[in-house]
Amino acid sequence: MSALLSAAVGLATGILSGCGVGGGSLLMLYLTLLAGMGQYQAAGINLLYFLACAPAALFSHIKNGLVEKRAALWCIALGVPAAVAASLLAAHMDTGWLRRAFGIFLLCVGVKECFAGRK
Repeated sequence: MSALLSAAVGLATGILSGCGVGGGSLLMLYLTLLAGMGQYQAAGINLLYFLACAPAALFSHIKNGLVEKRAALWCIALGVPAAVAASLLAAHMDTGWLRRAFGIFLLCVGVKECFAGRK
């Protein structure tokens, strides 16, 4: 894939991430399916990508009053240990199984989003 296409995909998924659409998931799909990258390398790039996109999105959401601070503290307190545990577990799992599990996860989230009612 060309550098221009990769830059365009990065820009588009960055904008979608900032809007809360799930650009990181789309980036993972691009990296693994179209760019031919391995699952672990794509996940590492996705994490670095998130670190670059998240501060701007977080600042914007806080400024617009869209962040519930109490809920955010709970998510941080429980999410950080869960992420560490999951990364340690993933390092010992078969890559093929991880790909299938991630695909199933994306399908479940997509189906839920299609049929979930909006408040």
